[in-house]
Amino acid sequence: MIELYTWPTPNGFKVSIMLEELGMPYNVHAINIGAGDQFKPDFLKISPNNKMPALVDTDGPGGKPISLFESGAILLYLAEKTGRFIPKDKPGYWTAVQWVMWQMAGFGPMLGQLGHFKNYAPVPLPYAIDRYSNEASRLYRVLDKRLSESEYLAGDYGVADMAVFPWSRGWERHGQKMDEIPNFKRWFEAIAERPAVKKGVAVLADRQRQGPIDEKSRENLFGKAQYAKR
Repeated sequence: MIELYTWPTPNGFKVSIMLEELGMPYNVHAINIGAGDQFKPDFLKISPNNKMPALVDTDGPGGKPISLFESGAILLYLAEKTGRFIPKDKPGYWTAVQWVMWQMAGFGPMLGQLGHFKNYAPVPLPYAIDRYSNEASRLYRVLDKRLSESEYLAGDYGVADMAVFPWSRGWERHGQKMDEIPNFKRWFEAIAERPAVKKGVAVLADRQRQGPIDEKSRENLFGKAQYAKR
C-alpha cells in the first residue's frame, strides 16, 4: 500500500496525479503546513527536510517498506517501480529526467518566490516582484519552446508533464497570457482534461486556505519555526 503525506499544493498534486494515472491504491494523510504538522516528530522521520509531500511504500524494493521525500524523487521512484510514464530508451529516459529536474530546480522555486513576494510579503518589494515576474516569463517561454518541438515534454505524456503541470495551473497569477504561449496552451488544456489529473488535483482541495494568511500560518510557513530545534 502507498501512504501519501500531502497537502493541496502544486508539489503535493504532482504525486496524487501520478498515483491516479497509475491507478494505484493509496491512503492520504493530510499534513497541514499552516498548522505546523510538518514539524511533528513522526513526519520528520519520513521527511527530515520538514516538507511535503512524502510517501511510504509498504511494498518497496525487496518487499521492504521504503520512505521517500522530494516530489521529483517520488515521481521517478513510482515510474521505476511500475515501468510506466517514463521512456524506456536511454535518450528518452534522460530527456524526461532533465525536465523533471528543470521543474524542481527552476520552474517551481521561481514561481514559488513570485507567489511569495506578490501575496505573502509583509511589505511590497517591487524589485523582488519584478525579478521573479521576469524569470517566470522566461521559464514559461522555455516551456513553450520545448512544446513547439514535442507534444509532451519527453515525447509521450509522462513524469515530466506531471511535475510541471501543477505549477503551471497558476499561469494567470504568474502574469502569463495564453495567446502569447500557444504551445503551452495546447499542452495545458490537454492535460487538464485527463480524468486522472482531475482526480489528482481534487485531493484535499477542500482544505485549501481561503482568505488572508493568519500569523500562526505565516510563522509555520515562513518564520523561525522552520529553524526550530528538533
